[in-house]
Amino acid sequence: MKLVSRNVDKFGEGRVSLVPENTEDMWHAYNLISEGDFVSCSTIRKVQMESATGSSNSYRVRTTLTICVENIDFDTQACVLRLKGRNVEENRYVKTGAYHTLDVEQNRKFSITKAKWDSISLERVDTACDPAQNADVAAAIMQEGIAQICLITSNMTIVRAKIDQVIPRKRKGNVSQHEKGLTRFYESIMQGILRHINFDLVKCVILASPGFVKDQFMDYMIQQAVKSDNKIILDNKSKFLLVHASSGFKHSLKEVLADPAVISRISDTKAAGEVRALEVFYNTLQMDPARAFYGKKHVEKASAAQAVETLLISDKLFRCQDIAQRKEYVELVENVKDSGGDVKIFSSLHVSGEQLDQLTGIAALLRFPMPELEDESEDGDSEED
Repeated sequence: MKLVSRNVDKFGEGRVSLVPENTEDMWHAYNLISEGDFVSCSTIRKVQMESATGSSNSYRVRTTLTICVENIDFDTQACVLRLKGRNVEENRYVKTGAYHTLDVEQNRKFSITKAKWDSISLERVDTACDPAQNADVAAAIMQEGIAQICLITSNMTIVRAKIDQVIPRKRKGNVSQHEKGLTRFYESIMQGILRHINFDLVKCVILASPGFVKDQFMDYMIQQAVKSDNKIILDNKSKFLLVHASSGFKHSLKEVLADPAVISRISDTKAAGEVRALEVFYNTLQMDPARAFYGKKHVEKASAAQAVETLLISDKLFRCQDIAQRKEYVELVENVKDSGGDVKIFSSLHVSGEQLDQLTGIAALLRFPMPELEDESEDGDSEED
């Protein structure tokens, strides 16, 4: 993300102008814009003009509009952010108060004006504009006949290609059809990797599967690269990492990213930090439940006692339409930071974020046990009964 200008006063009111440069930046923009914000950017509007004789003709004009956002829609496939709202600034083509839908696209400047830029939003601007935040991990998860090629960025897991092919079964005395089917399948995966993975950016390509599928694919890919003298594969052979997975579907990425071999290779990426933190939380919940809690009520009480060592929170909670509720989550994050705790904001488009969303979207690891919170939970249950 390119920062064009940033004018925010000490009370948090102000305007920030940005230019999204890739798909990751579009995700940041989606998280930055809230209902009630004023957004301005270049757009195309259909205008109808009436001549003196009464005939009318319409044409399209490009103009810059500022709208008060009422509805936000993020198309993850086309990577376009659609904002619907009323025009709030005088314009020669659009009346004030008329509805318009702005499309925020890559490489097109847009400006956000907020009545209050909170610490979470400002931190996201800093993160988005940090050039080090790039998609530096890719994965091809496979089982016989099914494969998914994904890019794992610091904020989202993007499935770039899905391969689903029927592979004939082995028949007694005739395995040639099975082997031909496997060869076609491996060729499709190899072409998908070459098409969708930028080896100049990616530092590690994870090949994951149950059984020996990944090993057979790796052997096939190297043989084909040697035959066709494919420099891309041969020069980046060391970037491929073979890991066990329980299936060829996207949800297997969680266990793959928790593998120690993978963690050591991608230790400096945000994705690995999130997966590690969630793994620690689940282990603590099992072994020492008085030091691991989830749910807003329990986490707030632990924060009030300055007991939170690590706060795990989903970015989904900061997109809630209720401004008062969002404010509560922002205050909780700030309180944990003030008391020396670590805050990890999980992306809901990551497999780890999806897992956290199943646990209400908020969880905490405590510095010391608080068994009274467990007792309170049981009391609450009996009252409800």
